[in-house]
Amino acid sequence: MLVIHSNINGFDLWRSLAQKQGPWLKPLRDEEALLSGTVFTSCCLSPVLPLPYKLAVPLSLITLPTDQNSLTLYQMFSLLFYPLWVFAASLVIVVINLLYQKLPRKPEEPPLVFHWLPFFGNAVAYGLDPCGFFEKCREQHGDIFTFVLFGRKIVACLGIDGNDFVLNSRIQDANAEEIYGPLTIPVFGSDVVYDCPNSKLMEQKKFVKFGLTQKALESHVHLIEREVIEYIEAMPSFSGKTGTIDVAKTMSEITIFTAARSLQGEEVRKKLTAEFAALYHDLDLGFAPVNFLFPWLPLPRNRRRDAAHAKMREIYMDIITERRKGGGDLEKGTDMIANLMACTYKNGQTIPDKEIAHMMITLLMAGQHSSSSASSWIVLHLASSPDITKELYQEQMINLSVGGVLPPLEYSDLDKLPLLQNVVKETLRVHSSIHSILRKVKRPMQPPNTPYTITTDKVILASPTVTATDEENFEDAKTWNPHRWDNKAKEEAATDEVIDYGYGIVSKGTKSPYLPFGAGRHRCIGEKFAYVNLGVIVATLVRNFKLSTVDGKPGVPATDYTSLFSRPAQPAHIRWTRRKA
Repeated sequence: MLVIHSNINGFDLWRSLAQKQGPWLKPLRDEEALLSGTVFTSCCLSPVLPLPYKLAVPLSLITLPTDQNSLTLYQMFSLLFYPLWVFAASLVIVVINLLYQKLPRKPEEPPLVFHWLPFFGNAVAYGLDPCGFFEKCREQHGDIFTFVLFGRKIVACLGIDGNDFVLNSRIQDANAEEIYGPLTIPVFGSDVVYDCPNSKLMEQKKFVKFGLTQKALESHVHLIEREVIEYIEAMPSFSGKTGTIDVAKTMSEITIFTAARSLQGEEVRKKLTAEFAALYHDLDLGFAPVNFLFPWLPLPRNRRRDAAHAKMREIYMDIITERRKGGGDLEKGTDMIANLMACTYKNGQTIPDKEIAHMMITLLMAGQHSSSSASSWIVLHLASSPDITKELYQEQMINLSVGGVLPPLEYSDLDKLPLLQNVVKETLRVHSSIHSILRKVKRPMQPPNTPYTITTDKVILASPTVTATDEENFEDAKTWNPHRWDNKAKEEAATDEVIDYGYGIVSKGTKSPYLPFGAGRHRCIGEKFAYVNLGVIVATLVRNFKLSTVDGKPGVPATDYTSLFSRPAQPAHIRWTRRKA
């Protein structure tokens, strides 16, 4: 047993206290040392720890010379013990954590998923492949189980019943604001979405639905098609008769252009320059997984996020200010900014200009990841399945062509293209960009038909992706097959319960295993626009190009779960060949 003493005035000779009974620390008996103000540290080399035997041998005396060379050697020797201390402490923590998991659990507590390290818990397994993680846990524990994620206890509630329990939970029982607020407020801005009472959010969603009405959707089709054609004509990557494209980059740019032009108006679309694109990129960096836990970290990406938000807000504020002065482009009265400028909350307050700017940023950012990811997956699957691409083209020629020529798309044309709709629907089923939907428990909750009680220290989680890829709900569920929808298999029942949360009637989604846009009060209000946007983009690409994989072999990339939104793993390129005019 070794006890090392060091005096703040120098090194002296000290006695090592070790007894023949074994290498255990014994009380110091050197009262003079204690009274002299000596600071001492003890290294207890317990036989319980797997340390080298020679380190555990008792030493009777240690002489610590005062010359510089010997002092340096002593300091080097002392440093060797620090890793041992760290190892010993870590081992004790791991052992305690393992023993805790072996203790009998209360019957009202959901089963706990095994994990080696406290705090970090199941972060690695969940982060690398959340859907695979859910499947393994479900096989072992059933639909409801608890796992640990960076100190938080997450209760997963899977299956159709789990989706209903989480997504349709009452606002007084569970809320989304405490989960998503820290992540989204620096990106979207204050006083909107998750930085305001839920009742105010419902009003804001109702205001934004101005651009999502039937009449608006009909007018969007021409705008979206025009944006895609202009992009194809302008981009060097589409020059010539054949070539390759970076799918993620291309589809991200196309979807932001189409969404900006249709939902935000011509004036905003004209501002989507290289500078604006850079701002969007920097703002998008705020959606990093680390910001779920530590949004305040002074990371370079967070500083760029904050600067980009301030600049983008300034751009929108300038547009609003000019319009209020009467000098703006008044398309106007018809675009989203004009609509929001004319809206009034139920309490009689007009929407402040800052909130309008923040709502416009939210509108630009909110659905972009889902649209970009979904369109990328569609293009990758079509390149891997040339037969489906051929069917899509023939479908348009049969149903839409006039004298062998395809006219510009109309909103009503989309109903004449069932395979196109099925391609979009199947892609959203297999490749949801959001695999986990979370709510913070505010009052103890009990999932129906279970003995479990979920307490307020927990977060509940639903995963519509799990239900959408479950063999119980879809045959050969992991396979991308648009034709599975030909007979409307497992489609949402027409008799599903509906509800109005304050922004219009929506389905509660309680009976469907297919929920790509969520359910409940936080269901995405852009569902219809997403189908129109994706449908027109894909139809336009198919009209102009044949698609194939670069190496000619079928297959699509794996899913990258390392970012906040699921997406195709990079790099992902496909080959295009221009159709003959």
